[in-house]
Amino acid sequence: MTEFLTRIGPAFLFGAASALFPVLNVELYLVGMGALGGGVLFGMAVAAGLGQTLAKLPYYYVGRGALNIPWLKRRAETPSRWAERMERWRAKVEGRPLWTTGLVAVSSLTSIPPFMVVAVLAGTLRMPLVSFAVVTFLTRTVRFAVLVYAPGVAMALL
Repeated sequence: MTEFLTRIGPAFLFGAASALFPVLNVELYLVGMGALGGGVLFGMAVAAGLGQTLAKLPYYYVGRGALNIPWLKRRAETPSRWAERMERWRAKVEGRPLWTTGLVAVSSLTSIPPFMVVAVLAGTLRMPLVSFAVVTFLTRTVRFAVLVYAPGVAMALL
């Protein structure tokens, strides 16, 4: 129970908060927690992945037009430098579910293009919610597992 309260629960909360407020950096948090070690590193990656997935759903629903929250709509607006690129991607993936899924997976795993924007695009393109959530959870969890284990691997190589 102590591990949950001190590591897994906070990883979930930090993951969710950082998905809504990008000034919070879940990647840095997980690298730091990984450096501290412990036996629940994978659990922390899963918890952060779940938190991120749940917190990206409002962006998805903004894209679908099902959510009208002014501050979230402002956050979801495409930055000018990405607007043209995202329009090109939208044109490429529209009507191609596998391409949409691939774009969500790549963006979720690498953050290129920014996943916040891709989450809105996925909603706009009517990607099935279950597909969006599963792909996001799996790829975010892989990303976070790599980060949380990186300090231990680096120390073992030294």
